[in-house]
Amino acid sequence: MLSLKHLAELAEGHAADLGAPVAAFDLRGQHFAPWPEASIMGVVNLSRDSWYRESVVMNVEAAVRRGRRLAVEGARIVDVGAESTVLSAERVGAEQQTACLVPVVRELSLAGVLVSVETYDLAVTRACLQAGAAVVNLTAAGDTEPFYRLAAAQDAGVIICYVQNGRHVRAVGDFNLQADHAAVLYDYFAREVERATRCGVTRLWIDPGLGFYYRNLNDSAVRVRHQIETFLNAFRLRKLGWPVCQALPHAFEYFEEEVRCAEPFFGVLALLGQTDLLRTHEVARLRGVLEAMQVIQ
Repeated sequence: MLSLKHLAELAEGHAADLGAPVAAFDLRGQHFAPWPEASIMGVVNLSRDSWYRESVVMNVEAAVRRGRRLAVEGARIVDVGAESTVLSAERVGAEQQTACLVPVVRELSLAGVLVSVETYDLAVTRACLQAGAAVVNLTAAGDTEPFYRLAAAQDAGVIICYVQNGRHVRAVGDFNLQADHAAVLYDYFAREVERATRCGVTRLWIDPGLGFYYRNLNDSAVRVRHQIETFLNAFRLRKLGWPVCQALPHAFEYFEEEVRCAEPFFGVLALLGQTDLLRTHEVARLRGVLEAMQVIQ
């Protein structure tokens, strides 16, 4: 059982990381301050394979409608994607992704919505940035510098996602669970942050990743334990100097028919770990959690 004793030991063991300064920055006219001024990112899925049915849209008009609604509900960024990371999801080519995403990016951007595009493809990235995307939610690994240079040229932000054992999230091996995963994350992001800033990126978040796409994390207890520890240890990455983004999971095995309550629950844990940007399908529910937790300063 998660307890105050567990939290106290974690904080005491890494006390120097709790107060590490984290960058604030402006992005397309909006100011992003670090925790405890956390922000919400909403999700629009243009893939029919996404398991979160409430976020799935079937055409451009529906995607734009949902994106605008999420912004009204409290999302400061709206993340759009055209290929699910679910293991069984159909692979979607770059041309098809671009055809789906560009009209949505263009219309939402013209409406004043900050749009993030989840992708690991360079051609999709280029097209969406040219259409007005403000953020690249980068799910590629390895040869990342071309993505960083594109983002820098468009004065866009980047979310650097942790991808283990693969070129991108749809081409990974089994996940190597280690005793101190936060230390592994720190080393990975130290290298990627250096690459990104060297390429001219001045606005970025780091995303530890939660193992949605690794085959050996199908065991619910193992996966959820890993996710909880990742949330609670996120503050240890603050010494990198950049804000942390976390995608909130579902844990259907535990929440069952109340699965839409799962992301707000995990949002509490993410905020305790000093997460700065929370990616969620449940913007309105999470906004209430965030506002309630900010009552105590």
